[in-house]
Amino acid sequence: MPIIRVEMLKGRTVEQKRALAEKLTDDFVETCGGNKSSINVIITEIDADDWAIGAELISDRGK
Repeated sequence: MPIIRVEMLKGRTVEQKRALAEKLTDDFVETCGGNKSSINVIITEIDADDWAIGAELISDRGK
C-alpha cells in the first residue's frame, strides 16, 4: 500500500486536488507498477502563517 504525501499551502480547489491525486497515482503506477486502487494520496494543506522558508514566514513575503 504505497502512500504519497503532499504538503502544500492552502488555496487549491477540490478540482485541482482531485487532478493532482489522479496524476500522482497514474505516474506512480506507470513508473513503479502496482495496482491503482492500492495507491494512497494524502494531501495536507498548511496556512502561510505556519510555513517558513529561510526563517521567513511565507505570509510575510512580499510585505
